[in-house]
Order: sequence, then structure tokens, then C-alpha cells
Amino acid sequence: MKRHNRNTSSIFPTLIVIYGMFFFIQSLTASAAGSLTSCDDISVPVMIKIWVNGVEGQKLEGQSATFSAKIAETADGVAKQSVVVPNPSNCCSNLSSQLNGYTALAPRGDCDYLVKAKVAQAGGAAGLVVISDTQDIVEMSCSEKSGLDINIPVVMISKLGGDALNKSLSGGGKVYAPESPLIDPAAAFLWLIAVGTIVCASLWSDITKINHTNEPYNQLSPKVEEEEENEIIEMSTMSAVVFVITASTFLVLLYLFMSSWFIWLLIVFFCIGAVEGMHSCIVALLKSKCRSCGQKAVNVPFFGTTTVMSLLVLLFCMAFAVFWVWTRKESYSWVGQDILGVCLIIAVLQLAQLPNIKVATVLLCCAFAYDIFWVFISPIFFHDSVMISVAAGDSSSGETIPMVLRFPRVFDPWGGYSILGFGDILFPGLLLSFTVRFDKAKKKTWHDGYFLWLAIGYACGLLLTYLGLYLMNGHGQPALLYLVPCTLGTCIILGLVRGELKELWNYNNNNNNNNANEYKQTPGGEEQA
Repeated sequence: MKRHNRNTSSIFPTLIVIYGMFFFIQSLTASAAGSLTSCDDISVPVMIKIWVNGVEGQKLEGQSATFSAKIAETADGVAKQSVVVPNPSNCCSNLSSQLNGYTALAPRGDCDYLVKAKVAQAGGAAGLVVISDTQDIVEMSCSEKSGLDINIPVVMISKLGGDALNKSLSGGGKVYAPESPLIDPAAAFLWLIAVGTIVCASLWSDITKINHTNEPYNQLSPKVEEEEENEIIEMSTMSAVVFVITASTFLVLLYLFMSSWFIWLLIVFFCIGAVEGMHSCIVALLKSKCRSCGQKAVNVPFFGTTTVMSLLVLLFCMAFAVFWVWTRKESYSWVGQDILGVCLIIAVLQLAQLPNIKVATVLLCCAFAYDIFWVFISPIFFHDSVMISVAAGDSSSGETIPMVLRFPRVFDPWGGYSILGFGDILFPGLLLSFTVRFDKAKKKTWHDGYFLWLAIGYACGLLLTYLGLYLMNGHGQPALLYLVPCTLGTCIILGLVRGELKELWNYNNNNNNNNANEYKQTPGGEEQA
């Protein structure tokens, strides 16, 4: 919608009335009257409800100024207010006419935020909404030390939110500042999913172990089992460093060239990996429960010979992935994304392995620095936090990256999802998987082993992550900041206490297997060196 400034005696010079918002609370008038705001007040997130033709429309999110009048926490008792574009539209100089209780809508720029607020209030506005020139919502602050005579709410919304307001030609609206619940059930469920996934992936070989006890055994002609050997990628210290550098490079590319087509490319790669992971998980589970399943083979063009069971499972997995892609913007799409993501994580942790704690230390320390840098330090070099911006996806198309686990915030008035990146499970998961193999090789019990204590450490680290998220008012947290000390730190401390740190540091499972192969079994069943 274009804006035209015209000289006229009308009370609304622009003749643009947007019934889209706002929030002048009747009780707020009394409480704010005669009180002074300060530049040091706390900026809070606000929710904006829009009505179009008497029907409640979409909700917008914004941020109050540090010098804004207090905004109610609920919409109850908040009167609908109309929004107008003043003259001049930037609200940087005296208005040509009084706004008489309407809310002023002004673009960001041309003068200080405090100047805009003073001009709007002097013109009789009930509030001020500043539209950002980007999708980012910055904190509107000021530097005056003395008390400010600002008694109207002042809020900033994104450029996309401003476009939504400009399209709202009739109705009304409210602005309020709801608080999120102290304990987020979505975070609790996501915690359960993450802990369950990392434990399940670490113990996957035991979960899918084929039971031979019920099969008949012929001592004269023992049955030869054909075991499928899975290819294992064993990481080295150099590959760990290269992996983190590659991840950083890809993250920057995502940040700089974020677009719907780039995210679509990620969706395709995610689906390919997730389908393969889901297929391997389902086939392994079926074989562990039913040894005779899938013995019938079939020749598939271009793919060679496979079993009927494997082919049917593959078709099911492909259909599942296609259905998720088709419905990825629906409210229930998080279920399919989490299922695909969990299967992918399990498959990756069966494919990649750490040989010892030395490589684990290099990998997790690099990942530790990687997470902290791209969440907390990157705003110094880039406009905002690279990690958080990439996780938010492409706001213009509504597409988000699929490499996260999600759970909806059902009881949060802000809605949205609690999310956890795959890396926050994969990196610690590599260490937990190593401890499972180490405990087996050393014939350790649950109590004197390492896996149980590291699993508890991971669970506690994730709890600390959500605690940090709460204490920092919802600002994104680098989960590995808490998870690495609680897992790697626990392993190193236990190794020191038990006197096994040197063995953990230089452990090589291949050498252990070679030593085991030095024993052979005699026909009588006795082992000889």
C-alpha cells in the first residue's frame, strides 16, 4: 500500500486508517498518568492481535521500547484501537493534526526512537508502532538519564508485520505482553525425546541383537549365519577438526544465502538421509524379532537383488518422507519430522565411531567452541547471531531448516516450537556410543562402567540448557556449552578417579579385537592361546 502525504484540513492527513491493532488499556491510562518512564526500563516481547472485518486475524510479535509505558500481560480489558499513518509519516517533527487517541504507525529511521515517541504523544496518539526496515526487531533504547514523560506504549514490529498491518483495512486490534509459563511442557517432552534418542542410539546394537537361542543347533553340521557387515567410519583427530570447520563454513553459507530454494535443497538431502536411516532401523528391528522374515529375494532393476521385506520397507519410508514434505507446514508436521530425525540420528551413530577419548576430546572441544561462537560471538562480526538466524529459517517464505527436533509449545501464549539441533545429540552421542563399546570390551557392569553416568550427565546438561534459556529470557542457547562439560567432563573425571584415563585416552578397539583373535577354540570346546 502506498503512502501519500497531502496538505488537508482533515484530522487524518494521510486518509489511511488501519484498524489492525493496538492496545491502549483503560486501566493503563490511570496507572501511567503522572508517572515517568526511564531509559533503563526493561524491554519485553509483546503480542499483537489483529481484527479484520470483525474477525480475529493473525497475531504479530513485537518488542517494547525501554522507555515504553507498561503493557498489560493479558488481552483482557484491552480496548481495540485503530492505527493511522501520521503526517509526516516518519513521526520525526510536529504532526499537522491531532490523532485523538489513535495509534501512530511510523517507519524506522530518520530520527531517534525517543523523538518519535515524544512527537506521537504530543499529537494525542494513544501509542506508537515502529515498523522495522528488516525482519529483525531491535531494542528501542535511549540515553537520557532523567525521568521521561512518556505515558504511551511504544512497540517495534518487523517489516513483515508492518506489511500485515497495512493490509488490515478494517476491524480493530489489541497489544499485550503475555508471559511464557515457568515450566514449558514442550521443553520437557523434547528433553525426553533427546535423552531417549541418545540412549537408544548408543544401545542400538543390543536392541537389535538377533536372538539365536530358539534356533535348533546341529553340532555335526552347524548352521552358518551370514552376518551383514556394516561399514564403520572411525574418526581421527584431523577429521574431527575438519568436520567442525566444514560445519562452520556451511553455516555461514546458509546465513548469507538463506532462501527458500536453499532450504528446499536441505529438505531433499534430509529426506534422502532420513529415508535410508528409517529403512535401516525398521529392517534391523524386524530381523531382530523375526529371523525368518524377508528371506525371499527379488531382483529390482538398477538396484540389484534385495529381499521383499527390505523393498516394502523402503517404499513405506519413501511414502512417509513424501507425506511429511507435502504437509511440512501443517500443525502436526513436527511428528513426522521428529520420527525421520530420530531415525537419521540412530543411523549416523551406527555409521560413525570414535576410537578413544583423545579423538572425542578434540571433536567435542571444537564443537563446544563452534556452538558458543556462532550463538554468542558471531553478532560481533555479523549483524546478528548466525546460529539463531539459520535456525529461524527463511521468514519470507516460512520455510525452516529440517535438521532439528521440534515439539509445539501448546501452553505458551506465544506458540511456536521448542527445538533442538541434531548436533546437540550427535556430538555427545558419539562419546556415549564409545563408552558402550568400552564397557563391553572391559566387561564392566552398569555401575562401574561409563555409559550410565554419561547418560545421566547428558540429561543433566540438557536440563541446564533449558535453565539457561529461561534465565536469559528465551535467548537461544548453545546447548553444547552445557552438554560437553556434563558428558566429556564426567568421563574424564571418572577415568581419573578409577585410574583408567590413560587407557581411555589411547584405547584402540582394533587392537583389542586382534588380541581376542589370538585365541582359538578346540573341538572339545576349550579355548587355547
